[in-house]
Amino acid sequence: MAPTDPTTRHVAVLAFPFGTHAAPLLTLVRDLSAAAPDAVFSFFSTSRSNKTHFSSPSSSEEETSKVVPYDIGDGIRDGSAAAPTIETVDAFLNAVPGNFERGLVEAEKVVGVKIGCLVSDAFFWFAGEMAGERRIPWVPLWTSGPRSLLSHFYTDHIRRRFEDPEHNKEDQTLNFLPGFSSFRVTDLPLGIIIPPGKSESPFDIMLHKMAQTLPKANAVVINSFHQIDSQISTHLKTQFHKFLNLGPFTLTNTKPNNEYDPNNCLEWLSRQNPRSVVYISFGSLVVPHADKVAILVEALKESGFSFLWSYRGENNTTLFEETLNGKLVSWAPQVEVLKHPSVGAFVTHCGWNSILESIVGGVPMICCPFFGDQMMNMRTIEDVWGIGVGIEGVASKHDFLKALRSVLVEEEGKGMRERIGVMKKLAYEAVTVDDNVVDGGSSRRDFNDLVEIITKG
Repeated sequence: MAPTDPTTRHVAVLAFPFGTHAAPLLTLVRDLSAAAPDAVFSFFSTSRSNKTHFSSPSSSEEETSKVVPYDIGDGIRDGSAAAPTIETVDAFLNAVPGNFERGLVEAEKVVGVKIGCLVSDAFFWFAGEMAGERRIPWVPLWTSGPRSLLSHFYTDHIRRRFEDPEHNKEDQTLNFLPGFSSFRVTDLPLGIIIPPGKSESPFDIMLHKMAQTLPKANAVVINSFHQIDSQISTHLKTQFHKFLNLGPFTLTNTKPNNEYDPNNCLEWLSRQNPRSVVYISFGSLVVPHADKVAILVEALKESGFSFLWSYRGENNTTLFEETLNGKLVSWAPQVEVLKHPSVGAFVTHCGWNSILESIVGGVPMICCPFFGDQMMNMRTIEDVWGIGVGIEGVASKHDFLKALRSVLVEEEGKGMRERIGVMKKLAYEAVTVDDNVVDGGSSRRDFNDLVEIITKG
């Protein structure tokens, strides 16, 4: 592929190949390619990641020619990294940025046009240096929520604050940060505060450098919408050259949804009563410990609620054989499931993509966080937005039963549904261009600003 028009804009995209990072970045790039017909996007990730995200047969020939994947080294000697572990992530981080630099040189030869803009996962602080050396714009995408971004941005300030052991207590609030009076030290993502006697891991170092480098970006973009947390969003706008809310990507994605549903989840849901089903998914990375699974199963049995569980663990049918009111599948079309009127509650790990999809579907959440920013997300859902309940630490059957009844039966759940209904309306308004709606189309306007940066620099 070599564009004959020398005015073609060549955009390089650097993806973090683990977890759910590459998918939203590719969604953004596909939206940009539709809005910038004269641009070509070279998408750099590992072979494993690219095979996963570019395997869809629904991609058009035009899209395939405009968004082109390039495989880069993953830092594993035999080049066959398995599922992500701490070791494979560290190996990849040891290989950057050299693997990306080599990829950029290759892409420029193939396309025949110098790279004019660099879009990256926000983790990649070094992308700012790469863009600076080329004197081109750098646009990092933060794939989580605005609160976790703000907490990382203030890493140095937070660390200085808690250098004094008197201040470093688990129940210490974060009220010195704007909009964080309901949050405690224990809600912070791991790596912001380094425990005494421990050193920063390669991942911690990457996030710390990211926080220090993001203000140099031409624009920091996020899969979110301004009204989801307007105080935090407004503050972040004062810290960066541009802070652009572009989401929810679930609503802006230009790629058609073919409702792939190999396990017939939607058909099964159509036979259930409105708001009667508990949908359960803990994301693509974490499989809960068997004890936690067993406790949740017992709670579901005792509650009598119907459930749809996207279960990625071992196919242990013994746990579920006596539970006749549910459906266990290896994969579910989550976006469509959460939009289905039969779903009344979502038991989730509190990953940011899942949170946005639950808001778009108008489904209150039962939060079971595991790591990263998930504790902070849970606190936001429960204490700031009031659209769910949290289950912290070692959960008992009673904890799950109480949460299920709170959301599906009690008056508290009705309030959650009303509040998340308001947020759902705001999400749709953000992606709609309508001069008659207050703050309507805010994400669309921010997206147009991004297109200007991408295409004109």
